[in-house]
Amino acid sequence: MLLRIHHAAIICSNYEVSRRFYTEILGLQIVAEHYREHRQSYKLDLMLPDGSQVELFSFPDAPLRPSYPEACGLRHLAFGVSDVDVCKALLESKGVLVEDVRIDEYTNRRFVFFADPDGLPLELYELGA
Repeated sequence: MLLRIHHAAIICSNYEVSRRFYTEILGLQIVAEHYREHRQSYKLDLMLPDGSQVELFSFPDAPLRPSYPEACGLRHLAFGVSDVDVCKALLESKGVLVEDVRIDEYTNRRFVFFADPDGLPLELYELGA
């Protein structure tokens, strides 16, 4: 049976820019980093405090993923946070453009969207106490 999400995999267009964004701006911890010569591709394993992971890949000439208007497929990647306002302010202090805070109409939880360097929609979702 399924237990939890282990990781989400992201293909980036500029490995160094995305590596910096996910490690220095979002603060994900590097678990492992490999360059796969036969694929001319980097694979970076990043971990969140709860053990869930984001895998960051680079591939030469990867096609762009349509995002707007919303395309079929993964809509966005959401990170749970304890305080949306604090996290939003931290991202903005690092130059990240963050949308206004919204309220989930079904859960009444606060959330906000921003994007990674390739425009992948990311969300901060405020967890309950």
